[in-house]
Amino acid sequence: MNTEECYRKIGGDYEDVLARFGSETLVTRFALQFLKDTSYDDLQKALESMDAEAAFRAAHTIKGLCSNLGFTALWQASGQLCERLRAGERVCVADTDPVRSAYRTLTNALIQLRDSQ
Repeated sequence: MNTEECYRKIGGDYEDVLARFGSETLVTRFALQFLKDTSYDDLQKALESMDAEAAFRAAHTIKGLCSNLGFTALWQASGQLCERLRAGERVCVADTDPVRSAYRTLTNALIQLRDSQ
């Protein structure tokens, strides 16, 4: 799998990210760095401990990373969660199903990309 195929698989915006980063090598390097980010784990821990402020920070970080990297599905899901948290809505782990699903799809595709390098 190459980087463009990975982005197609996740419904990401490869063309936009390629235009901003300038090369597939850079897109690939930064996309794969996402696998090392702890924001998703931070979000889960914050929700389990009912720490709304930490959950908001984690969701906001995920949203920003995904915006910069063109990971559209997770960007949208984390953005919706972020807005709920910003509005002060009570959110539990079960409310993160769209984020969890998009995160799994994304990380599985990135692992395939990494393993094909």
